[in-house]
Amino acid sequence: MVLLDNASPVVRVTLNDLSRLPVERLARLLLERAAEDPMLLTRLHATIEEGTPGVARIAGAAPSLGPAHVVGQSPTMRHAGELIRRFARSDDPVLITGESGTGKELAARAIHEGSRRNQGPFVAVNCAAIPSNLVASELFGYEKGAFTGANVRTKGQIEHANGGTLFLDEIGDMPVDLQGHLLRFLQDGQIVRVGGRETINVNVRIVAATNVRLREAIAEGRFREDLYYRLNVLTLPLPPLRERHEDIEPLARHFLATAARDFGRNVTDFEPAALAALRRHSWPGNVRELMSTVRRAVVIGDGDKVQVEDLIGIEDMPRPAAAAPPLPAPKALPRAGSPEERAALLAALERHSENVTLTAQELGVSRVTLYRMLRRHSVMLERGLKEPPIARAATQDAYRLDAVTG
Repeated sequence: MVLLDNASPVVRVTLNDLSRLPVERLARLLLERAAEDPMLLTRLHATIEEGTPGVARIAGAAPSLGPAHVVGQSPTMRHAGELIRRFARSDDPVLITGESGTGKELAARAIHEGSRRNQGPFVAVNCAAIPSNLVASELFGYEKGAFTGANVRTKGQIEHANGGTLFLDEIGDMPVDLQGHLLRFLQDGQIVRVGGRETINVNVRIVAATNVRLREAIAEGRFREDLYYRLNVLTLPLPPLRERHEDIEPLARHFLATAARDFGRNVTDFEPAALAALRRHSWPGNVRELMSTVRRAVVIGDGDKVQVEDLIGIEDMPRPAAAAPPLPAPKALPRAGSPEERAALLAALERHSENVTLTAQELGVSRVTLYRMLRRHSVMLERGLKEPPIARAATQDAYRLDAVTG
């Protein structure tokens, strides 16, 4: 025991001491403390996400980046991994661009974990998910009494990220009137809580991401040009999955191994037809969609390999259409009204199940001419052609077809 000047005791607790306590009791102690310490709560949340299966992993060719790393064999992803390593050594703002689901937040975590700020918090804010009237208080915090319901002073996400990294996802959706406040913070490293006057110094690195073309937003007056240049010091573009097909299989195998471990399933591989289906799909949801598809397949499948039937959700993908049988080359029709013309007409109708367009193509006539031939030879279609205006006696041998497609 060590005594401080005020005689208050400091108790030493070792890791070995803690290991003897029940996990649930330790968790309750942490939650009680986190309720009073927002910084601790933020770090707990980040740690939980890093340890949650399938949440904090793009995957694996760069082990030096820590838990959030990049899987991919394509040149574009190898280049992205190299940029992540380089950007981690800097403290300048980073702008990550790419479609939804390409792994922008995971890349931001990789940058944070490879930087000297990795012992500080990683705080992620989705600017598109916060109501516009709450963005200011969410980012900058607020003083007691600043607005109705503000019963206590509350720190914003920028303060929670002090000493670490603040990830601003979908920055292009931030309200224009707040972009000026963010610009001032980036320039001065200072914030003022909503309803307050005190200037607060904050040491935070900003990593932003967007799937919006910011230059177009600038031209439309939806994004400040000066903020764009302040954020876009270092740029990390992430390509969509459809542009790097060689990464689909390694990513799928990575997600398969993770899901099999998470769900306690002995699923070790994909059937060739399943892999072919994965490669064929266009993946509009990118890596996030691929991860969800594989994890779903592991849950619903029965065998030790993923079958194509297990890949629920990609059944509507484009598949090669079966080649239609070629139409016979048009032949010169017999004399109009002759028995030979009638025989050719009936044969063509039967081959195409009374499909008028295909029948006309085979006979080498227009649809209008085909209808004239039908009337001339007293042929009625089940699809509803009116009885031709001829004597009823002449129609008794009229040809009728049962299978109709129109």
